[in-house]
Order: sequence, then C-alpha cells, then structure tokens
Amino acid sequence: MLVCGLALVGGLVSGCSGAAQSGGPAAERSTGQLSQWVDGATVESVARTLGVQLPQAATEAKAGHLQGLQDDGLILAFVLPTADVDAFVDRLKPERPLGLREQPLTHSTNPTTPFSHLGLPEPDLLAQVREGQVCAPCEEDLNWLRIAVARVDDRTSRVYLRGVD
Repeated sequence: MLVCGLALVGGLVSGCSGAAQSGGPAAERSTGQLSQWVDGATVESVARTLGVQLPQAATEAKAGHLQGLQDDGLILAFVLPTADVDAFVDRLKPERPLGLREQPLTHSTNPTTPFSHLGLPEPDLLAQVREGQVCAPCEEDLNWLRIAVARVDDRTSRVYLRGVD
C-alpha cells in the first residue's frame, strides 16, 4: 500500500514538473492557461500603464497586454528617427546609461511577453542593441520597466519597452 502511495505521489510530482516546463510561454499553452493576451489593449492604454508618453514622431506603434495571475506583462514598441532616440531615453530617466550588446544572445530567453506577438523580432535576438533597466521598482503599480533600442535602417530605430505591472 505504501509503495502504491509513493508511486502515485511520484507520478503527480513528475506530471506537475513536466507541465511547468512545457517550453512555451504561459500565454501559448493550450490547456491550463495561466495568462492571456488582453483583447482591445491599445498603444495608449499600455503606454499609460507603463508611464510613458509616446513621442509625436513615433510611427509603427504596437502594444500588447498579457494578463497574468499575479502580475501583468506589458509590451510597447515603436519606430523613431534615430536622432530622437536619446531625447526619449533621457525623459525616461534610466537608472544607468544604456549598455550596448553587440551580439544576439546565444540562448533563447523565451520571454513571457514576446514581441513576436506583435509581429516584431525579439530584441534579445538582434545585434547592436542598446538596452537597460529604466526602473525597478517603479512608481505606481509598475514593478519594473526595461528598454531596448535597435536600428531599423540608417535613419530610424525601434524602441522596445517591456514592463511588469
């Protein structure tokens, strides 16, 4: 009887650990979904939650809001003239100057709030990306905010913002 009980507990534990390591972000799991993308999330609503004012020169703005059990993930991306990027970053008052990552990350980070949801490349998988922490903890309910900036072409750059509320 004790052996059966231990086998049952072992099966439950291994079943649970396998579910937790399904490989995909929580938002993409077909069963037992722990989070979901919010329909109707707008660039304006995400920017407001992140405490960011979108520059007037911003184009191609896209946003997503992933509602989770405890925290929500927020992503916002837009294109700016490269000459305007530093002024935008300065207004965010990052904790430290942005660092330059010259090469793509060598391992997949599999972010919980992937920019691929917006049809964009992941900044972690790009080279020549300036990135850094803006705040942690932040004001209001925002837990943290990170920024990444990648050149699109000779005149424009894409700004990626990822936060947790």
